[in-house]
Amino acid sequence: MTGTAASPQQEGDVAAAARGEPGTAVALERRELRVGGMSCAACVQRVERALTAVPGVVGADVNLATERAVVAAREGELRTADLIEALRRAGYDAEVITGDLARDRQIDAAAARRLRSEGIRVVAAIALSAPLLAPMAGGALPGAVQFALATPVQFLFGARFYAGAWKALRARVGNMDLLVALGTSTAYFYSLALWIETPRRTDLYFDSAAVVIALVSVGKWLEARAKRSTTAQIRALMSLRPERARVERPGGEVEVPAGDVAVGDVVVIRPGERVPVDGRVIAGMSEVDESLVTGESLPVAKAPGDSVTGGAINGDGLLRVETTAVGERSTLARIIALVDRAQEKKAPVQRLVDRVAAVFVPAVLGVAALTFLVWWLLAGNPAAGVIAAVSVLVIACPCALGLATPTALMVGTGVAARAGLLLRDVEALERAHRLDTIVLDKTGTVTTGQPAVAEILSFGGDERELLSMAAAAQTGSEHPLARAVLARAAGLALPPLEEFRSRPGLGVLARVGGRRIAIGNRRLMAEAGASVEAGEARAAALETRGATVVWVATLDPAPACVGAFAIEDPIRPTSAAAVRRLREIGVETVLLSGDHERTVAAVAAALGISRFFAGVVPAEKAEHVRRLQAEGHRVGMVGDGVNDAPALAAADVGIAIGTGTDVAMQTAGVTLLRGDPLLIADAIDVSRATYRKIVQGLFWAFFYNVIGMPAAALGWLNPMVAGAAMALSSVTVVTNALSLRRWRAAASIAAPPPVR
Repeated sequence: MTGTAASPQQEGDVAAAARGEPGTAVALERRELRVGGMSCAACVQRVERALTAVPGVVGADVNLATERAVVAAREGELRTADLIEALRRAGYDAEVITGDLARDRQIDAAAARRLRSEGIRVVAAIALSAPLLAPMAGGALPGAVQFALATPVQFLFGARFYAGAWKALRARVGNMDLLVALGTSTAYFYSLALWIETPRRTDLYFDSAAVVIALVSVGKWLEARAKRSTTAQIRALMSLRPERARVERPGGEVEVPAGDVAVGDVVVIRPGERVPVDGRVIAGMSEVDESLVTGESLPVAKAPGDSVTGGAINGDGLLRVETTAVGERSTLARIIALVDRAQEKKAPVQRLVDRVAAVFVPAVLGVAALTFLVWWLLAGNPAAGVIAAVSVLVIACPCALGLATPTALMVGTGVAARAGLLLRDVEALERAHRLDTIVLDKTGTVTTGQPAVAEILSFGGDERELLSMAAAAQTGSEHPLARAVLARAAGLALPPLEEFRSRPGLGVLARVGGRRIAIGNRRLMAEAGASVEAGEARAAALETRGATVVWVATLDPAPACVGAFAIEDPIRPTSAAAVRRLREIGVETVLLSGDHERTVAAVAAALGISRFFAGVVPAEKAEHVRRLQAEGHRVGMVGDGVNDAPALAAADVGIAIGTGTDVAMQTAGVTLLRGDPLLIADAIDVSRATYRKIVQGLFWAFFYNVIGMPAAALGWLNPMVAGAAMALSSVTVVTNALSLRRWRAAASIAAPPPVR
């Protein structure tokens, strides 16, 4: 955070609060504001200073591209009205962002109208300025005509620059508006003085003032259009939720606003309609297009029991859906919030740019003054000094500096969301491009996470009794392997579960029907004193083909292994291709699992992974990540379960499979909205593409200034060329960032064509 000083602990808490994370050491609350009137990178520092000066505020992040501010303050010490008043005194308009989708749509429509109105003003400014270029074609306009054409451009269409400059002066800071107003006013009033002194004179500089204002206005209009394009993904997501929903009531179907639907309501979705809520299908069959929500390229078949996501498009079937989530808890709202927050956060590289911009405008004023003095005192040509100084002021506006990073990040997070990649913060996007090692959790990541019992091994007892006893013990567990045993025991009468204790990474201990039993891996059997020798040969053969063997032992009157289950979890169809794709982009893959070494080795061999860790308990996963980091690797951890959360947090970038748990998704910096491992390489690829655009944007921003300012000071550029170059610099930076929209996820490109 920038602004008032905060301790390292507070800095971390501010960042966590801005992301909406619980459990920070300092109780903080978060506010989001839409800020109007910012014109360049220098405004960012000014807004942040105004916000952090408000009592109770410990940090603020301001994004020029999104025109938003995120404020973190000590809980209970902040009034939103104080923030708005502080910005008003600093010369900016502000309003609170409530997260109301309807309100956001209204604001978006108003912004579109303002953009159209600004376009009309730009056309008028160009129409008045164009005749002033006649001297370039060999003609010469009388001074009175030049004055008549330039004056409305200077004071009517240039009023925005004067207003912004006045606000900056009141706050004792500099910004783009000040540079433009000062530069064009110098040219205008110098020309006015020359014309009054010699009315017949035609070699005046009214054209420089008017054309600069027209060109800068064109640049700001194009910039606004381009910035609006960077938020296209957010607007597309906002437009997905239907305004109305058809709900079953005692008297029949009733159409109500979508916001009035409650959890438990049954919604009827006709063919071709958008799904208005998150829910579970209770009747009907159809195919649903979820591409704009999850990035899934093919329609997904839905039947009773399946879940549907609000915003998806129903196919040719009629569905009755029981609502499971509405409002902020819906998948669509959570996706919008994640993308929104990722776009409004400030990347570390942008903080350096903001510090540069804070001293840039005063430095430019100094260079312009020095340029005039050198031309006047050393060259004896004050007229040339005025024009050179004006050119310096105009070309050096730091607009592009403030736009280079946020516009690239906005487009990058937007295209990532379109592909099914949710980025929790821009730090994750910025770090992901450096990853050279990906650690893959096995179950639920490279496998489907839907294991099934393939074989039951009974060592002398009744197989049905073994299955019912084991299933009864597993009723207390949420582990995928436990669910596989329970699925196999469907229909059997189960003895009562009297005691249950989970041993993470080992298995479970339970009392079932008066008997103490242990169910788990070899380490649990050894700990319980039960020998697995009777089934070792068969288990080894099963593990060699990739099955997981779960052993069952009775502990009364003496420990004895009575059987085992061979459970197979199919490898995802795209897992091997994902590993190949990671290898192609220079990223090593490591497989991590709590399974036996033979099982993990078989899966690793099938995927083409040479390095793996087996028999890893949950507490050790984070340690393995740290060990790889100690070797000099930048590590991304991919997982889907609660026990993966510590490793996800320890990694340089945590990547959660979206089909997994909320805990994993909250811990990870990147969430894959669908369980396709190909998206892992896509996450790295979009991060690299975005970072390239940031570097390119900063290069062009500095290039225009490094080349343009000396050229302007030496008199090689007139103010009109300088104005065009300044406008072009912003447009170049934003347009370059917009080219990211052509990025496509390999997971989507590699998808097979739909079967018709």
